[in-house]
Amino acid sequence: MQVHSIHQETPDVWTISLICHDFYRYHPGQYALVSIRDSEETLRAYTLSSSPGQSKFITISVRCLPDGEGSRWLTQEVHPGQQLWLSDAQGEFTCANAPADRYLMLAAGCGVTPIMSMTRWLLANRPEVHVQVIFNVRTPRDVIFANEWRDLDASYSQLKLTLMAESDASPEFLTGRITRETLEQICPDIASRTVMTCGPAPYMKAVKQLALDLGVPAQNFYQEQFQVVADNDADGATLKLTTNTPLHTYHAPVGATLLFAMEQNKLPIQAACRAGVCGCCKTRILSGDYTTSSTMTLTPDEIAQGYVLACSCQLNSDVVIA
Repeated sequence: MQVHSIHQETPDVWTISLICHDFYRYHPGQYALVSIRDSEETLRAYTLSSSPGQSKFITISVRCLPDGEGSRWLTQEVHPGQQLWLSDAQGEFTCANAPADRYLMLAAGCGVTPIMSMTRWLLANRPEVHVQVIFNVRTPRDVIFANEWRDLDASYSQLKLTLMAESDASPEFLTGRITRETLEQICPDIASRTVMTCGPAPYMKAVKQLALDLGVPAQNFYQEQFQVVADNDADGATLKLTTNTPLHTYHAPVGATLLFAMEQNKLPIQAACRAGVCGCCKTRILSGDYTTSSTMTLTPDEIAQGYVLACSCQLNSDVVIA
């Protein structure tokens, strides 16, 4: 995709707008792997902050971290006209997988990117749905998509937006962090809503417990997995790939295929079709969270034992392979 423009959202967050000349299929809330400096080995996962059918460009919104190899390059060096490589859209954190009539979207910091993507899409495509958003930031100047949030809040009666700032809160903000009392006051019908959240790991852990304590069924609570499985990578998008025999740990991008992760770390594997057809890359996963797009050559017994086709297996968490 070609970089059309780069817009600064906050002191440390930029949105990169991309021109895609072909049809790019994605669901609101999904992410893509981005090649850093055109490297096949250096990939980073970023949410597609645009909404399918609603946004003129494909966009990613990136926080520049001092030690983030990918984020520093994308926000400080990439320029309009440059080409970026994006993978197919990936991830299960999308309202397409959580159909409901009433949502509560909880976001903190950059975790608002999939929340904006889903909120924008829901308001435009499902006018019967009520969407409540609670967005936590450090200070008012850290509100990503500030102008668009104000426009959406003014334009759609089915949207209820609450902004919270830990410090320097202006009149339109609540002060402090989210608490049980805050949730009970702002969203008294939380137990009847589908709750979706994205943000730093401690934030997501806290709001999950609050939601469950307030009666939200576990099956109606969804959270993004980037921060939960992140290792030491500054961009927060790597996971551990452990081989059981011999015991050794490697690293791979969140959302990468098992085949890519094994080849990137020079682990022995055969792959012919790379399309989930031939069965050459059959591999057994002993533990971890993953999704598969093809089981064409696997028997039910093999699937029960954890066998996957590595080319068609996307990794969502740390995994251990036989």
